[in-house]
Amino acid sequence: MRGVFNPEKILAKYPQSLPRYTSYPPANHFQPAGGRDLREAFIAAVDGADAVSAYIHIPYCDCLCWFCGCHTKQTLRYDPVRSYVTSLIDEIALWKGRLTRRPRLSRLHLGGGSPSLLQPDDLKRLREALDTAFVIDGRTEISIELDPSDIKEGSIPALLAFGMTRASIGVQDFDPEVQRAINRFQSFEETRAVAEGLRQRGVNSLNVDLLYGLPHQNPAAMLKSLDQVLTLRPDRLALFGYAHVPWMKKHQEMIPTEALPGMPERIECAERATGTLMEAGYTRIGLDHFALPTDSLAIAAATGTLRRNFQGYTTDDSDCLIGLGASSIGQFPQGFVQNETGGQAYERRVKEIGLSVSRGLATTAEDRLRADAIEDLMCNLRLDLAQLRARHGALVDMLVPEMTGLLAEEPADWFEKKEAGFAVTEAGRPFLRLIAARFDAYLARGTGRHSSAM
Repeated sequence: MRGVFNPEKILAKYPQSLPRYTSYPPANHFQPAGGRDLREAFIAAVDGADAVSAYIHIPYCDCLCWFCGCHTKQTLRYDPVRSYVTSLIDEIALWKGRLTRRPRLSRLHLGGGSPSLLQPDDLKRLREALDTAFVIDGRTEISIELDPSDIKEGSIPALLAFGMTRASIGVQDFDPEVQRAINRFQSFEETRAVAEGLRQRGVNSLNVDLLYGLPHQNPAAMLKSLDQVLTLRPDRLALFGYAHVPWMKKHQEMIPTEALPGMPERIECAERATGTLMEAGYTRIGLDHFALPTDSLAIAAATGTLRRNFQGYTTDDSDCLIGLGASSIGQFPQGFVQNETGGQAYERRVKEIGLSVSRGLATTAEDRLRADAIEDLMCNLRLDLAQLRARHGALVDMLVPEMTGLLAEEPADWFEKKEAGFAVTEAGRPFLRLIAARFDAYLARGTGRHSSAM
């Protein structure tokens, strides 16, 4: 926990918004030509990998939450969802046709939107398509994001038949006033029923998401929601700061700006929630995650093997991430590719052209150095120039002036100086994104806006 500090004074030196650094370079720097140019290299990298991971995006919800920053849209009919699943199956078949073998999936994540609104027959045919293109075995971790309001009779058995090993339940906040302001209505009772139903049927890994910085939210109400969540004893918990980006997500204009808490209130919510979680026996991981000490995420953090990708903190060590579905991002050693963003545009591209890659970026040697440095900071709270030099050689020298300036200009209690770099202290942990931004060569040249820096 931090002592007293002045966030306005600190933040005045930085842009009002910063990337979340789930990738470097951030996705706002992807270029249209990059996707087309990198497609064949991406396929070749997947074909040559021992194991790959995959993300499947489901861009539909039956109720649009106004806080959401994801690529999704509301639908009151299931027909568009079924059509979309058919396009996903076609995209998987395209991958099968381009690969010379079936690579093993080490991780598979279904996100959205609301993957839990998929009906059992669509889950079944999606899994059958995946099995034709990839090897899914007992070592494959399959995580699925769930909205408790989507869970009906037969939903959990269908999710288990699909192979789900980890469930991620979005909560955000149980306070009725907050829920009205964000158009997310979800009681603790229905959340508890889903969590208990999952565990009774053998799902032993449960993740819960909470948000701070929501409209009408205050520390007391948020801590009440957290106390309720802790009775469920989730294995992992993510504590995210709400990203108010109405210039990107028009539906966020429905949220009254005057009801949003200021920076001091945001920080108080985050710090008090952090203290509560640590007192409850959770290990603090990176910037905004917590896990029980026995969870694989906590073990990875303790052993220095924690990674970060577009799904956040992960134990996935694959160099190739396949993005399936609208807006999904693929990652491989030479760069990034992203599928067409809109659901209907994605479906047309799959049908008429093939793989739906529309944007991308080829990374340079400097990009890969800075990506490693930023990931080390975000995951392990350190910058180790000796380790970076072993991977990147003399190129590491370009980071020295930036590191020297950082250590000279920011509060000394943020850092513990080391022979070959520094470690970030608990006092500096809340400012990880600000620290990482000092090594972001793209930040000054970007025109995109991001979420609040804290």
